[in-house]
Amino acid sequence: MTATTTPAKRVPQEERTRVMRARLLEATVDLLVEKGFASTSTTSVSERAGVSRGAQLHHFPTKNDLVVAAVEHLTDVRGAELAAAAAGLPQGVRRTRAVLEMLGDHFTSPVFTAALELWVAARTDEALLAAVAPLEQRVGRETHRLTVECLGADESHPGTRELIQATLDLVRGLGLATTITDDTQRRARILDEWARVLDLQLTRTDA
Repeated sequence: MTATTTPAKRVPQEERTRVMRARLLEATVDLLVEKGFASTSTTSVSERAGVSRGAQLHHFPTKNDLVVAAVEHLTDVRGAELAAAAAGLPQGVRRTRAVLEMLGDHFTSPVFTAALELWVAARTDEALLAAVAPLEQRVGRETHRLTVECLGADESHPGTRELIQATLDLVRGLGLATTITDDTQRRARILDEWARVLDLQLTRTDA
């Protein structure tokens, strides 16, 4: 009896395209972190992703096309990272400090660094700004909502919404400082003190 060979299962074109696009977008984010926006090129992205230039140009003909897609990718990644971190927060007296630590980690992550490169580039690029601005607004709204939920804050109480906004501005600013120098110890002291402020000032819901 002649042995038969089972043919290798063919990966659908749609799945191959999805995987290739994901590799290109992840390579774009990596290069934004490592080299910055100005030094990130479509050629360097295709090389890092291990994708042919022809295939890369077919899906993303220009650098802005590629970076705009990376912005959308970053938005999803940032949201997923925060949601996963929020699910692991402790209960009890240390929760507020843990929430601030979660936000601090978010605003010092490689994903935030890559997003920062896009913000700076978008300041003088109208096409990029048109793509970045609405997505950043979406991220901002979701981060605010998640922070309120994690802190159990009642925004119907006067001043609570402003405290949440000040909290996000604070941790974002600390994240910006960390892109220049290691600010770990100073950041920890500031977040310790701010956690005490929030515990004293926030009106909380039963949740």
